[in-house]
Amino acid sequence: MIRSMTAFARSDKGDKIDDIGSISWEIRSVNNRYLDVSLHLPEGFQVLENKFKNIIAQRLKRGKLDAKLHYQLIDTVNEKILLNNSNVNSLLQVHKKLETLANKELPITTMDILQWQGVVEQTPLSLDALHQPAQDCLEKVLSDLLASRESEGERLLVFILQRCGEIKVIVKNVRDRRKQVVDALRDKVIKRINDLAIDEVDNNRLEQELVFHAQRLDVDEELDRLDAHIAEVEDVLKRDEAVGRRLDFLMQELNREANTLGSKSNDAVTTKAAVDLKVLIEQMREQVMNIE
Repeated sequence: MIRSMTAFARSDKGDKIDDIGSISWEIRSVNNRYLDVSLHLPEGFQVLENKFKNIIAQRLKRGKLDAKLHYQLIDTVNEKILLNNSNVNSLLQVHKKLETLANKELPITTMDILQWQGVVEQTPLSLDALHQPAQDCLEKVLSDLLASRESEGERLLVFILQRCGEIKVIVKNVRDRRKQVVDALRDKVIKRINDLAIDEVDNNRLEQELVFHAQRLDVDEELDRLDAHIAEVEDVLKRDEAVGRRLDFLMQELNREANTLGSKSNDAVTTKAAVDLKVLIEQMREQVMNIE
């Protein structure tokens, strides 16, 4: 089962935690040469960053991931608000001194006191109770992400296998045409000799030249390697592991053989076949870039 590196998963409603709130994750992934994870964690969860990354690394091998954690507390859960009595007393004493100096009353409201720095203190709410649910929710969303990757991977598998089949047909047609190409070369050389009106022709030398040209234009080795590479692509696609890098290497090898085939060709049909091969290989290469 091959997997695409492009996918998206989200826990829309989040996992409910009794008497506390809810947790939700949102993960996007695109292709990348290695595994690159970017975590966006709210305050109170940064301590779990390495743990979350290890969980992801156990499930995924390649891809650039952007993962965001969200949490929502229920209305009854709030931070505790405390009054700093010492600071309030100090503030009131200063207020009295100011009234004495001014020799008149200086009105002061409750909001004036509460807005003074240091009068009100908030005790941060501990989010430890949400840590395990956040981990459990991450595991769940990763399973959804993998399912999405595998679904897209099935589409890529069909696409690549179809191109492999088309390449096999082209290679077979080029191989079947080789005798016709060599015969055409022989007829072309003999025609040129006849046009020169040479009285005597050294048949041995002629055969040697024909053999030389035939060897120079021989593409049997390239065709054999194309067949071998396609067979390996089909074999790699059956493996239950991350195969993207191996497939990328095979695409390079296929493209190299197609280029050599085109450079050796002295036949318009074979040249067109080489171009068709390169188009099919490039189509596969673009899709292989998305495979884990």
